[in-house]
Parts: sequence; C-alpha cells; structure tokens
Amino acid sequence: MTIIDHVKSAKEAQIALSAIDGEAKNTALKTIAEALEKNKNLIFEANLRDLQAAKSDNLPDPIIKRLKFDEEKLNSVISGIEQLIKLEEPVGKTLLATELAEGLDLYRVSCPIGVIGVIFESRPDALAQIAALCLKSGNGVILKGGSEAKHSNKALFDIIYNAALKAKIPDGWAVLAESRDDVAQMLKLSDYIDLLIPRGSNEFVKYIMDNTNIPVTGHSDGICHLFIDESAEIDKAINLVVDSKTQYVSVCNALETLLIHAQIAEKILPELCKKLKEKGVELRGDEKTLKICDIKPATADDWASEYLDYVLSIKIVENLREAIEHINKYGSGHTDVIVGENKENVKTFMDLVDSACVFHNCSSRFSDGFRFGFGAEVGVSTGKIHSRGPVGLDGLLIYKYKMFGNGDIVADFAEHKREFTHKKKELKNV
Repeated sequence: MTIIDHVKSAKEAQIALSAIDGEAKNTALKTIAEALEKNKNLIFEANLRDLQAAKSDNLPDPIIKRLKFDEEKLNSVISGIEQLIKLEEPVGKTLLATELAEGLDLYRVSCPIGVIGVIFESRPDALAQIAALCLKSGNGVILKGGSEAKHSNKALFDIIYNAALKAKIPDGWAVLAESRDDVAQMLKLSDYIDLLIPRGSNEFVKYIMDNTNIPVTGHSDGICHLFIDESAEIDKAINLVVDSKTQYVSVCNALETLLIHAQIAEKILPELCKKLKEKGVELRGDEKTLKICDIKPATADDWASEYLDYVLSIKIVENLREAIEHINKYGSGHTDVIVGENKENVKTFMDLVDSACVFHNCSSRFSDGFRFGFGAEVGVSTGKIHSRGPVGLDGLLIYKYKMFGNGDIVADFAEHKREFTHKKKELKNV
C-alpha cells in the first residue's frame, strides 16, 4: 500500500474510532502501556541502533540527547498514558445548550478533528505521546518521525499499534510514514488529512506551511526569555534561571535569553554567572553585562537564536517596558517568564507579553503538556487560532452543532408566527 492508501484507510478508521466510548479507549491505552513495559528491551535495542548511527554520522549533541529513549523516557511515556486514562472522556461533551424556540434545541458538542498528520523531530517518545493523545481524542493519526530515529519509531509504533488492535481499536487508525517522499505526498492530501502539526526547525515549519492547503498548527523556534525585575528575590531568581536553562537544554521550553533590570544587575550577575558556568553554560552578554561579568560579547543574531544547547545570551535593560519590547520583538511566542515581587510589574508583564505561555516566579520548563496535566502533548502551538500553548486533548478536538426539533420550519419565524426565545439550557449529553 502507498502512503495515500494508508491515509485513506485512516480516514475510514477514524470515523469508527470517533464512535468508540471512553471506557473502550481507556482499556486500549492501558493495554498499550502494558505492552510498552513488556517490550521495553526491544525498544531500547532499536534505540541503541539509532544512537550508534547518529554518533557515526556526527549528529549534533542536542539531537542525540533528544534521540535517546531510556528507562526514564519510557517511564515518562507510561506516566503520561496513565494520566490520560484518568482524564474525563473528551468526546461528546456538551459545551453549549440553547433553546432556540419552544421544542427547538441547539447543542454544541465536542468531537475529534479527524485525521491528524504529525511530522516530528528526533524524539521517539513523541511518537508514543502523540499516538496516545490521538487515540483518547478519537482522531486518526499519520506519524512521521525523523530518519535518525527510524528503528526506535518502528519498534514503538508496532508495539502501540498491535496493542490497540488487541483492544479492538479499528484497524488503520494510525499510520507510520517512513520516507521523505511520504511527507511530500501527505501535503497534497487535504481531502483526507484534517490538520498538520509539524515539529522542527523554523525553516521546516515554514516549508510545510508554504506547501500545503491543509491547516497547520505548531511552532518553529522556542526562543524563551526570563526577565529578572528589580523587585526579584536574588536566590529565587538564580535558581529559576539555572533550572530554566540547564534542567534539560535541548528542548523548546529551555531558556535562551536572560533579561535583567539594570537596578539589580550588579547584585545578581556575579553569582549567577558563576552558577551557570559551573553548569557548563557558555554566556554571551551585551556591553553592559560585559562590564560586570567576564563573558563573550553577544551579537545581534544571539537575540533571535534558539540554541538548544548550553549557551545563554544576557541583556541588561533599563526598565520593564524595554524587557517587554525586547521579548515581543525577538521572542517566538512560546514561553516567557518574569521573576519579581512587584505585583503591578508582574501584571503588566503578563498582560503585555504576547506569548502562548507567560509565567511568574517559575521555571520556563513547566511549559509542557504532561506538567500541565494534559497527559502529554502533540506539540506546542504559538498560533492564535484553535489552540495555543501545549496542545493536549483540547487542542485535538473541535465541535459540531446538534439541533433537535419537531418539524420546525424557518418560514414560521420569518412570518412571525413563532418567535425565538434563545434561552440557555442545562448542559447534558445528547
């Protein structure tokens, strides 16, 4: 079968999947989690082949870190699936109920989007998370991972797919695309794929958007900022910067640019730079920062860079407004943080920074579907249509309107024989 045949089959299977009740889907998710644990050595062996090939090909360290799938990653995936099982059934939920007129009722009801095409980077754990989310939300899914993770992705897909079949999930609901040509074909299939979610470089995401008529959601770069306000507690600020930058560097919610209010810069920078250097972080600063710390000078390109590595750019700003303007100019709309105790400054920052996630006194690394309680995420959207931020179950749902009448006709209302009431009704499943 060609990728086109597989996608057509996924469309048919998704219609059947959308009608499966929550208990059956949760049983399938439990079966998948058990199968992943039972077959973990097979997954680890496949991942080792990918890691060895990546090192032989001299792939960058950030890619190799994202590529690794070990016991910790497996446990995280299984925890995410268990969290998904505990979440209430998202499909068929009544979101609005209105009596249009006596005996004529309108309901807005959640439903799956349809078939989701996800093209993602070198993280094999993303495949498992995405597949689980799509199953729970009743969506079919086309999964295309990077070639550097081909053995890991194949092992994970086969285990997940066979476990789902064992649990009576419709055959064909998930598809593993394995070649670059498959992606080119997917972009043409607007009659069968309802949404594309690309996860990769800015150039890659732009390529997808420019070469398809299918709606696209997602983000390109993760240029995350942390601003230390003059009202910040120094120890708290240092801990948050270190965690945001170094807890795991090769991810889109890691800190890339640090902004510091001029009034607190000399108090915090010496100790902060020391802590970051101890963690192996290469620091690059503007002219004001260089007068305080012995680090490399930053260039204009640094403010617009997603390093995904142990590199951090630092800029001293004169006031809150300058920090906000810098973030809105150079940021990617992903996640930005203010550290400070002045409530007015915090409110101004959180209101005016135009990003999907805006945090106060917490690490940027919390910007994650699992940590938000979504079970997992298919990606992060920095757009402003349909979904924004970590895309969990809600981001994979749309809605339909269901109307119930008894021979009602518009002519009666146009001729004023009947009048609309437009009364809110109790929300109930229909």
